[in-house]
Amino acid sequence: MQHFSELRRRILWTALVFVVAFAFGWIVSDYVEAFLSAPLMSVWEDAALLYTEITDGLMIQFSLATLVALIITVPVLLWNIWAYIAPGLHKNEKQFLIPIFLISPLLFIMGAAFAFYILFPFVFEFFIRINESATVPTVLLPSIKGYLAFSIGLLKVFGLAFQLPLVLVGLNRIGLLSKQTAIKSRRYVIIGVFVLAAMLTPPDILSQVLLAVPMILLFEISLLFMRDNCV
Repeated sequence: MQHFSELRRRILWTALVFVVAFAFGWIVSDYVEAFLSAPLMSVWEDAALLYTEITDGLMIQFSLATLVALIITVPVLLWNIWAYIAPGLHKNEKQFLIPIFLISPLLFIMGAAFAFYILFPFVFEFFIRINESATVPTVLLPSIKGYLAFSIGLLKVFGLAFQLPLVLVGLNRIGLLSKQTAIKSRRYVIIGVFVLAAMLTPPDILSQVLLAVPMILLFEISLLFMRDNCV
């Protein structure tokens, strides 16, 4: 009952943080929308995004407020999870889990930042040129809902893709993947990364390469932290 009481207390505190963060996100949703739209606006001279439904404004504000709330709440959630399970862990288990709790959010932020500041300008400029070079007269009027869903989706993809070193090193430390096996599998990893990049990114070579190359570099960096004997 004591453990259950502590768990309930931590869940309630995390829920309270989410509610407060949601209220804050609701207030700053316009700034978040402008921030997420900035990469498109920077490469499109006559940029215009449409509200196609009468409820779009409300739904977008709700979605962005939820996004802000999640960004703020996830670190609090991770801290509460750690504080709840840490007293029952052995020293070696703590040494294994602490880097995961610290490095995973950092890698996710790095992946999302890479997509936002490096990938987005190239991808959006590519799509704008494709649409504007059509042989028949066209008017490009994308919806704000579709654009935000597309951009946030790519941010999530890159954030998760940058977790690769953590996964590989973790498998190595628990004895499921040796460094020698990872090195021997390098060629297959490279092929698999390009296939995965083709599945997760828009259908153009540039964005696929911009996802595949960092993942290959992250794989090589992972090898530096893997032990020769994983047992």
